[in-house]
Amino acid sequence: MQSHLADVWFRVTDLDVVSGSGCWVTTATGERYLDFTSGIAVTSTGHCHPKVVAAIQEQATKFIHAQVNVYRHPLLEQLGARLNDITPDSIDTFYFSNSGAEATEGGVKLARQVTGRPNLIVFSGSFHGRTAQTMAMTTSKTGYRAGHSPLPSGVFVTPFPYSHRMGVDDDTASRQCIEALQHLLLSQTAPSETAAIFIEPVLGEGGYVPAPPQFLQALRELCDEHSILLCIDEVQSGFGRTGTMFACEQANVRPDILLMAKGIASGFPISAIGASHELMAKWPIGRHGGTYGGNPLGCAAALATIDVLTEAGFMANVVAQGERLRNGLRQLAQKFPAISDVRGAGLMVASEFGDPERAKKVIAHCASKGKLLLMNAGTYGTSVRWMPPLIVNDAEIDQALTAFGNALAATE
Repeated sequence: MQSHLADVWFRVTDLDVVSGSGCWVTTATGERYLDFTSGIAVTSTGHCHPKVVAAIQEQATKFIHAQVNVYRHPLLEQLGARLNDITPDSIDTFYFSNSGAEATEGGVKLARQVTGRPNLIVFSGSFHGRTAQTMAMTTSKTGYRAGHSPLPSGVFVTPFPYSHRMGVDDDTASRQCIEALQHLLLSQTAPSETAAIFIEPVLGEGGYVPAPPQFLQALRELCDEHSILLCIDEVQSGFGRTGTMFACEQANVRPDILLMAKGIASGFPISAIGASHELMAKWPIGRHGGTYGGNPLGCAAALATIDVLTEAGFMANVVAQGERLRNGLRQLAQKFPAISDVRGAGLMVASEFGDPERAKKVIAHCASKGKLLLMNAGTYGTSVRWMPPLIVNDAEIDQALTAFGNALAATE
């Protein structure tokens, strides 16, 4: 039978799923799979968390769509207040949209509007979205950009401190990459032309590579020196994914603009741009907008998600399960030298392979034989990323490690 769906979506599996609960999804044929993709790090509280479901159901009886330009619904201010509670101190005012790409695009507009400068700096391995502007800022794979040129101009790329691939320690990688950035400011985009530097504190599609804290701190100092805005893209790393609410907290780095999406609402499409009130006040009324941003259902899902994430002991479980996962992967790496690196914080973890074909085979074996869903990442496809729901337990981590170990043995 002919499908009426476009084939443009890349598919990790051919599974047709009908329901999800916690860390598990169920197919149309009744098979259950352990989902360590979380909808690409989105289902932070697991599939269909009862508190999130109840919040959406209750809100759907009151308002499904209350357009922000026409009138305001009460959940807008409530969500703003909750985000103010959990974001870094430099962030207290918010604009809502629907996706990470939209948030990034809005962040670009804000940065250019308030600085009066045209240019942007991003890092090698970056992923910021699939709109024209955010494609121009994405450097992790040519496949995300190919065939869509010309892309918007004014984007300059500088090296990311990927210590493992560079073959140096974090201090050396950080120093070399700051020197390269300083060279870029002297050779291609002057500070007076540069509105903002956009960085993922942990590369997402680029391979789940954490930026060393000393690099992020040096980047903050450089931005302050040149009055360049530091825009931290926490679309994938935010909302507890790395064991703190936001990854930048672990480096004690203050963002000027904070980009949020994915885990904010456990799968409901909503995103946010955060900045200071002073910065947001410089964004002229009417210069940005959107039909669905801040919709009541998304706000309700986000509020319920934040309530779950901030429950006593929740983040401690993320840290503990991340340690359990990394320890297990390091034990497997000792037995299987195909794994060249294990890295990450919280439940944003990567196991890197020297051979991308081996990584693909391991992922395929995990799905077909181990009923475990994983994805790869990185420019060369060599990083297997581990992004289970943040509610994952000991038994589920151990089951995933067993499936992964069996796949490594079967593909030798």
